[in-house]
Amino acid sequence: MIARQDTPGGPDEPPRERDRPPGWRRPDASMSLLADLFAGRHLDPGYAEAAARRAASGATGPARRRPRGAGVLLVLTLTGALAAVAGLEVRRGEPVAAERHSELVDQIHARTAETDALQRRLVRLRSDTERRRAAALARSAEGRRVRRDVGAAGAAAAAVPASGEGLVVTLDDAPRGAPAGHAAPGRRADGGRVYDQDLQVLVNGLWAAGARAVGVNGERLGPTTAIRAAGEAILVDYRPLGGPYEVTALGDPGRLREAFAGSPADRRLAALRDRFGIRYDTRRSDAVRLPAAVATRPRYAVPREGGGR
Repeated sequence: MIARQDTPGGPDEPPRERDRPPGWRRPDASMSLLADLFAGRHLDPGYAEAAARRAASGATGPARRRPRGAGVLLVLTLTGALAAVAGLEVRRGEPVAAERHSELVDQIHARTAETDALQRRLVRLRSDTERRRAAALARSAEGRRVRRDVGAAGAAAAAVPASGEGLVVTLDDAPRGAPAGHAAPGRRADGGRVYDQDLQVLVNGLWAAGARAVGVNGERLGPTTAIRAAGEAILVDYRPLGGPYEVTALGDPGRLREAFAGSPADRRLAALRDRFGIRYDTRRSDAVRLPAAVATRPRYAVPREGGGR
């Protein structure tokens, strides 16, 4: 019998390369990475080569790093320089901005004065035209009939001046420092101000009470006149108005007051007065005059041929 010869390393040592059969693989081949780690062979060859060079040059520790303090100081210096430059640019731009603002304000005042002068000239020309047309139409019976028809149409379209007795309603913001109470739902906290919707409600209430003509601070309201807000300003026919707002309604003052009292518009404005302190009062006037409204030309509507429906 031939006795089994154990390998020098003991019975558990794997066979030598020359004793391994062809195609043999270690059972723990898939665990070679863990085996290398446990055996201390975890360095990449490149890392091992760099470590060897460092050891040969005599460096026993990690590469010396640059001091961090210098980098921090450089960043702080650059930040301070940028802040100083930005502040200098802002200070340089302040006089220029103030000058531009002053120029814009001057231009606004100049254009407003020019517009007001043109408006006054337009009123004078319209009045002169109306006198000349009335004198020409008064020369015949047919002309007088046409004059009456034109006058009625012009009054309905606010195209001619109107005068007579009427009712004047005044709205104004509450005095500063007055108790504002609790803000109503849908209104801003500063409910003591008069808003464009307040003027809209008042004007509609006066029309419903039977007013023949209505104006706000002398601006005649026509069929296409809008009352709206633009920022903090209230625009009537695209012209900014300021308080107090005097809304003039032509008609019999007694009948207007009686029809307007207790209406939804009157109750709303009285509630705003009691709750927010806005000024709301009415007075009668025996001599009210409203100019003609600014005429507007329709851009798209044209008369139908034949004049029929």
